[in-house]
Amino acid sequence: MWWTIVGVTILGSALWGPIVSNVEQAKYSVVEQNNNIEIRDYAPMIVAETEVSGAREKAISEGFRIIADYIFGNNSTAQKVSMTAPVTQQGSEKIAMTAPVTQQGDGDTWHVHFVMPASYTMDTLPKPNNSAVKLKEIGGKRFAVIRFSGMAGEDSLKRHTEELSAFITAKELKSLSAPTYAFFNPPWTLPFSRRNEVMVEIAGDH
Repeated sequence: MWWTIVGVTILGSALWGPIVSNVEQAKYSVVEQNNNIEIRDYAPMIVAETEVSGAREKAISEGFRIIADYIFGNNSTAQKVSMTAPVTQQGSEKIAMTAPVTQQGDGDTWHVHFVMPASYTMDTLPKPNNSAVKLKEIGGKRFAVIRFSGMAGEDSLKRHTEELSAFITAKELKSLSAPTYAFFNPPWTLPFSRRNEVMVEIAGDH
């Protein structure tokens, strides 16, 4: 079991770099900016999603591996599919996020997402061979987002989530989802060069 976990982690790290670096990013417009917090309107998109269980870091590595297998050709037409950034992870509430691979959860069940390139439709995307990968259409949504650098460990994620929550409360905004974590860089990126985000869907026109 230990070697299985190590293998998943190494594979996820190896794949993350070439995929997430220098790729198309999910489309959004900035509605309001307040220092490191933005309110963004995300365009409709299609995501490839899988559900995994376990600790957060292990879950995102395993989810990344499963969906990377799909975009690298384990699909109905054996074609490679480019992806966008960031990598996001979302939890058991199954509230879809507008990013390629996202993370959100209750500490046990996580939903990992890749956003598909904007040039694809549900009709033109190849179908996954692995039933663990699902394709979903996501409508346009509004998010409050806090951006930060450094290592996105549990303490950092908690601190920035609390800062974002305080902003939402102060602005009297209505939250529609639990926090989602977004990661833009491969694991070997220096901490000061990393881009991480915590995102919460909010009510509003978009």
